[in-house]
Amino acid sequence: MTAPTRQHTDDRAELTALITTATTELVRQWQRLVTAQDTLLRTLERLRPGRGATTRINSYITSFNQQVGEFSRLTTALVNRWAAQDLPTAYRDGALRALRQANADINLFRWTADHQAAITALTATFYTDLVARIQEAVRRAQQFARAAQDATRDVTLGRNHAGIDAARLAADHPLSAVIYRDNSRHPVKDWANSALTYQGAVTANHGAINTARLDLDAQWMEVRDGDACGWVSHQDTDHADGTIRSIDDCAAYPVAHHGCVRQLIPRPDLTGQRGLVSGDPA
Repeated sequence: MTAPTRQHTDDRAELTALITTATTELVRQWQRLVTAQDTLLRTLERLRPGRGATTRINSYITSFNQQVGEFSRLTTALVNRWAAQDLPTAYRDGALRALRQANADINLFRWTADHQAAITALTATFYTDLVARIQEAVRRAQQFARAAQDATRDVTLGRNHAGIDAARLAADHPLSAVIYRDNSRHPVKDWANSALTYQGAVTANHGAINTARLDLDAQWMEVRDGDACGWVSHQDTDHADGTIRSIDDCAAYPVAHHGCVRQLIPRPDLTGQRGLVSGDPA
């Protein structure tokens, strides 16, 4: 077995396609919430006092909540598919890429108990993260529905002839954005692409790491990364690109940050060599 050919090419076309497809569909389903919110607000803006107003409002709110339920069903199904099919594909893609880069037989990869345990742990964590975000979106949509219904109360009772403040309701309940823990708002597309790219990259790199360890008996990996990317984080002064890292270090830092382009190439030719220190140049 010879040392890998060292190059900066990124052959992750299948992984990129998986991420792009899932991101597009997730954004499309999220748009269902935005459209339903816009429809409800436009409808309530036209509301005037009169007999049957309360019944009509309840009907409008029910229609909105039905769309929220459909959003929850379809996005959860998407996340199920991502965890059950796409992430295992990413893991296998990373494993096969690692074997090719090490000039090894790709038939060495099998879904052994060790590989199955690894992908199960990864998908469980990532599935939980995505479902939590969906549940948060549903909660916020339901909160908006209650606020919109409350805002119509004065209108139906004739105490507010100006109608609801639709712009304020939309601003207070932005269903087109994902809100992070620091209360910053991010477009759904940006969040989805960042989250799925991160999950896909981490999963693929763990496929490479575990294949190097389990199937090639490698102790070291060669790192390909952005020229300025650090090992632990993008700002880390310990630059990653072109270095040799231990298997354990690679498992600890399969990527440095969201959007990281790190690739990990097995170096079984270095197994057993003395004097190597993680971080040595390749």
